[in-house]
Amino acid sequence: MQELWKELEYEIKNCKKCILCTNRKNVVIGEGDLKSNIMFIAEAPGEEEDKEGRPFVGRSGNLLTKILNSVGLSREDVYMTNVVKCHPLNNRNPNIEEVESCYPFLETQIALVNPKLIVTIGAVSTKYILKDKFTEKMKITKIRGQEFEWEGGIVVIPILHPSYLLRNSSTSEGSPKWNTWQDMKKIKDKFDMWR
Repeated sequence: MQELWKELEYEIKNCKKCILCTNRKNVVIGEGDLKSNIMFIAEAPGEEEDKEGRPFVGRSGNLLTKILNSVGLSREDVYMTNVVKCHPLNNRNPNIEEVESCYPFLETQIALVNPKLIVTIGAVSTKYILKDKFTEKMKITKIRGQEFEWEGGIVVIPILHPSYLLRNSSTSEGSPKWNTWQDMKKIKDKFDMWR
């Protein structure tokens, strides 16, 4: 298994399949427990992640860490990655060509980790993971916390992106932050059930 991870990391670090490779400082592969039952997937590394070569280290990442901690989880309990592994300039969403170039890497990561649950972070990663199940009429604010089935019976639960939560600071019942906390409690219950 370790050898397969090394091969995959080598491939990702040397990838030149799309234009994102021309401006990256670091490839952001992922980190966490390679045997975790839960995998968190966002859309792409941000500027801070590009600088450090680690996922979820900017303001949004720090908030995600706090959200995990609020339900008794740590970054080390889960595996974290992105749909694309290089930072799109100006923090734009990755385009379809960039996603298609990187998606085989993500599929391999999912196969190697073999999680029981994938938590998609935000609308972009949810759209690319759920594909046909995610229609244009669906809004992440409406489907967050719901369970979907992915290939091989893996459960997918979308959550709101921490950057969205940073712009919506209320913690009152029914607010985005409150809803995310409810979703994370559900995710933690599953984590405990599969231990």
